[in-house]
Amino acid sequence: MPEFPNTPATLANWQEYIKQMKLERGFNTDDKIKECFLLVEEVGELFKAIRKSEGWRIDSNAKAQDNVAHELADCLIFLLSIANQHDIDVETALREKEEINNTRTWVKKEKTA
Repeated sequence: MPEFPNTPATLANWQEYIKQMKLERGFNTDDKIKECFLLVEEVGELFKAIRKSEGWRIDSNAKAQDNVAHELADCLIFLLSIANQHDIDVETALREKEEINNTRTWVKKEKTA
C-alpha cells in the first residue's frame, strides 16, 4: 500500500499517492474518457449528498449519499487521477490559472427582486 501523505500534504504528494494507490488496487487505466465519466458519477453523488444535507426530497429508492466530505474526496481522487493521466502538476496549473484570473475584472451582480 502506498504511504498516505503526511499532514500538511502538498498537491504533488496527493497526486503521487493517487497514482500509486490506483496501480496497487488495479484501478489504473489509460482510458481518459472513462475516468471523466467516473468523475461525473462522483459529482452526481456529491450533489445527492448535498441535497440530502439540505433536507431536499430525494427518491426513497435511490442510493442516498450521506457524507458530503467523502463525496468531495472521491471527486478529488478522480480529478487528480485525470491530471496524472495528462502529466499535469495541479499546483502549477492552479497557480497559473489564478495569475490569469487576477488580471480579470470581476463584476458583482446586483440582486433582483
